[in-house]
Amino acid sequence: MKLQFLWCVAAAVLVSVCGEKEESEGARLLVAKHVLNKYLVEDMDVVVKYTVHNIGDSAALEVEITDKSFDSDNFAPVSGEISARFDRVPPKTNVTHTVVVRPTKPGYFNFTSAEVLYRKKEDAPRLQVAASSEPGMAYFTAYKEYDKRFSSHVIDWAAFAVMTLPSLAIPFALWFSSKRKYEKLSKNSKKH
Repeated sequence: MKLQFLWCVAAAVLVSVCGEKEESEGARLLVAKHVLNKYLVEDMDVVVKYTVHNIGDSAALEVEITDKSFDSDNFAPVSGEISARFDRVPPKTNVTHTVVVRPTKPGYFNFTSAEVLYRKKEDAPRLQVAASSEPGMAYFTAYKEYDKRFSSHVIDWAAFAVMTLPSLAIPFALWFSSKRKYEKLSKNSKKH
């Protein structure tokens, strides 16, 4: 029983050493996709940031990010390109790419992952395929709802002031009128 256990431990060590050597050859990319907005609203800009981390021991070459989740029926591009290309990502570094899009409709939307193609090392015969993280499902609020909730409501407050003005001005005018009459009477009585 002890001999079998030792053989299993030796095999595990051998596999981990071989696995480390295989993984340490070339570039390895981790890609994160983040939606930076706190509120997602139709017809307002949405900022999407892609961060590519190279955790490998050599530079990643011909890195290409393609995100097909922003179709032209639901989103209008505002700034940046939805697809990005980097000639080289050095080892143990990261690069970022930011895109600004504007949703054209309210409702639920699923932010899926972006596809990343890259060459692990210069002499690699084929491209490596990776996927970014998925922010998941999000709800785009209609602009009218957002405006009701977060605008300063200047027109509403002005209407409130105009409506409350008579209820404050009429009692003030009556008080001021009676005060003037009382002062006039008191001045006349002091003169005699």
